[in-house]
Amino acid sequence: MDLNAVIQPWLEAIRAQIPDLQLFDAHTHIGQNDPDGMHQSAEELLTGLRAAGATGCFVFPMHEPDGYSPANDFVINVAAQSGGMLVPFCRVKPGAGALAEAERALARGARGIKLHPRAEQFTLDHPDVPDLFALAHERTLPILIHAGRGIPALGEHVVRYAERYPNARPILAHAAVSDLAWIWRACADLPNILFDSAWWITQDLLTLFTLVPPGQILFASDAPYGLTGASAAAQLRLALQAGLTPEQVALIAAGQSLQVANGAPLAVAGPAVGERDRAGRVLLERVANFLQVGALLEFRTGDGSEMVALGSLACDVPPELDDAPVFAAIKRLLDTYQVARAAEPENHDSRALLLLAAAVAMSPDVPLPATDGVAFVDQA
Repeated sequence: MDLNAVIQPWLEAIRAQIPDLQLFDAHTHIGQNDPDGMHQSAEELLTGLRAAGATGCFVFPMHEPDGYSPANDFVINVAAQSGGMLVPFCRVKPGAGALAEAERALARGARGIKLHPRAEQFTLDHPDVPDLFALAHERTLPILIHAGRGIPALGEHVVRYAERYPNARPILAHAAVSDLAWIWRACADLPNILFDSAWWITQDLLTLFTLVPPGQILFASDAPYGLTGASAAAQLRLALQAGLTPEQVALIAAGQSLQVANGAPLAVAGPAVGERDRAGRVLLERVANFLQVGALLEFRTGDGSEMVALGSLACDVPPELDDAPVFAAIKRLLDTYQVARAAEPENHDSRALLLLAAAVAMSPDVPLPATDGVAFVDQA
C-alpha cells in the first residue's frame, strides 16, 4: 500500500486552509548503525520529503557508538549533493572532543549542531556545553537538543545559556516534553529558544501550540521514527485547532526554519494564543487515548492491536452526532491501517496512520479532506 497516497488528501486539506503552504522538516536523521535498530539512507529521506512536497530539512547522524567524525562527513557530503534540500548538522558528544569536532565539521559545511543527552549519557552542565553555545553565539547557529523521553529536566541550563549567548539558537526537540510544564513561561522572554514538534502525543502538541509563541515552534517529524507527510498532516491540524492563524502555522511549517537555516533574524509572530474556553469532546478524546496507547504499544512491543480495536469500536457513535463525520473519517483511517499492517507486518511506517487518526480526533474543528484515502484500502 502507498501510505503517502493515503496521507496526501489530509495534507491537501491543510493546504486548503493555508494557501502557498511550504514544509521544512526541522528534525531528521541518516544512519545505519543505531543500536535501536532504526536506520535511514539519504535517498529514503529525500523520497519522504518529496512525497510530502517538502522543500528541505535539517539532517544529522543517527546514534553512532563508535564516534561521529565519519558520520558527520557523510551527512555533509550527501547534503552537498542534494540540491539544497538537506541542511546538515554535525552531531557531537561532550567529553569526546566535541568543540574540536564541531569546528571541523562546520568548516566542512555543517550548519548546525546536534546534542543527544540520552544517547550520549551526559547532562547540559557538562563543561563542553558552554563552549558549544559560545561557538553557536559567535556564528548565529542552531543547537538542536534531544529534550524528549529518557532524560532528566534540562530546561534550566538551556534558559541560562540562552540568556548568556543570545545569538545561539537552541532548538528543544520533541516539544521539550521533559520541561514543557514550565518552560513555556520562560521562553516568552527568550525568543532565541526554539522548540521542534517531533512528538506524537496530541495533548503535548496542543500544549505546545497553545502556550509557546508560534514564532518559536518549528515543524519536525523525527524521520525515520516519523514520516514527514503524516507528521505535517497531524501536527498542523492541531496547530489550527489550537487557534493559530494560517500565517502563524505557515511560519511553523517552514518559514522560521528557513530563517534559522540562513542565519537570518528570527521572524516574530505574536504571543502564544493561550488557552481558550471550549467544550471538550469526551467521545473523541476516548478515541485519541486508545490510539495513542496503541501506537505506544506498537513502538514498544510490536502489537497494539487490542487498543487499536478499542479505538475503532469507540468510533461507532450515533449517526446524528455533530461529530459523526469525524468519527467516520477516523474509522476509515483505522481500516486502512489494518490493511497496511496485515500486508506488511514488518513495515512500521503504518503506525503514522494511528497518530494521524489520534490528531484528527483532537482537531474536530479543522475541516476534513474531501476524500480521506479510504479508496486506497481496496488497493492493498
